[in-house]
Amino acid sequence: MPTKSAEKQSDGFSAEERAAMKERAAELRAEGKRGAKKADGLQAVLDRIADMAPEDRALAERVHVVVTANAPALSPRTWYGMPAYADADGKVVVFFQDAGKFGSRYATLGFNDTAQLDDGDLWPVSFALRGWSPAVEEQVVELVRTATS
Repeated sequence: MPTKSAEKQSDGFSAEERAAMKERAAELRAEGKRGAKKADGLQAVLDRIADMAPEDRALAERVHVVVTANAPALSPRTWYGMPAYADADGKVVVFFQDAGKFGSRYATLGFNDTAQLDDGDLWPVSFALRGWSPAVEEQVVELVRTATS
């Protein structure tokens, strides 16, 4: 019987996805060492935001301000290398994915299943974010408040 070639290219994870998984593994190792302290999580988020391209950084900074002001019970931390905000159980409720992370044409504001956005049988949990305005800020504030209510 012929054997499968070890040289065959995988159609699995992209290089960016593998890098994100490595970042998450490093985050988990770091949490074990320092107990996921709130100050460490905040610094990790601020460091990650500082590393973003200017357009993404501006959006991430605004998201950070809105989340910390409107959901003070959430703790900042990184999640798969992205700025994220977790509940008291450590479960990520909301996260920001910069466009540069996976080479997307827009940043993403996302909510995990712990967010209280349920609305019937179908509701959005991920939003494309290309710019910031007072109207966008108002929508993000409402989403964050609803997600944490």
